[in-house]
Amino acid sequence: MKRRSDEEISAPLYEYDAAIRAQYGFFAGVDEAGRGPLCGPVCVAACILDPENPVYGINDSKKLTEKKREALFDEIKEKALAYQIIFVGPEIIDRDNILNATMSGMKQAAEGLDIVPNLVLVDGNRVPGDLEIPAQPVVKGDATSASIGAASILAKVSRDRYMMELDRQYPQYQLAKHKGYPTKLHYELIEQYGIQPFYRRSFLKKQGYWPEGQ
Repeated sequence: MKRRSDEEISAPLYEYDAAIRAQYGFFAGVDEAGRGPLCGPVCVAACILDPENPVYGINDSKKLTEKKREALFDEIKEKALAYQIIFVGPEIIDRDNILNATMSGMKQAAEGLDIVPNLVLVDGNRVPGDLEIPAQPVVKGDATSASIGAASILAKVSRDRYMMELDRQYPQYQLAKHKGYPTKLHYELIEQYGIQPFYRRSFLKKQGYWPEGQ
């Protein structure tokens, strides 16, 4: 079977964006990475792509290899008309819960763009309630819209890089391997080494993992 080119992969996503752009003009895609991990921030990105300078190969970040995401990350930042990347830390997640923390990050990312979009397309089934820009949810948006796909790549790579830096500071948790997600190994390491400030305490308590003395 012939392998599809990057242009062929992205074509349906850019076609979707063209239809949105024809109706609304400038619009932004918004997505997040890191809602499920036990530690680290949730990362949210907003992106306005340049239709005259496309980035081929954009897709749902989860469908791309790490090498491909890294390459696209740099190209998106170079070619996008505007982008914004926001980190929402564990303390906010614990205080507000993960949904509200994510919605807050999405609002900050969208409203922090250098270009004010006429519309924001948000991956998923809901949008921030207090967003000052008209918004629409798009289920599986990162595989539907090039702009949301680009935001998913910006968010995913940014968070992975953050977790790699944490791994260098706290190698005992092997964060480079699991990126903070709840794996058997990760739970075992938490039991052995305890909780650090970058952990989401509400997640650990909810799942019944809370080392003694913490």
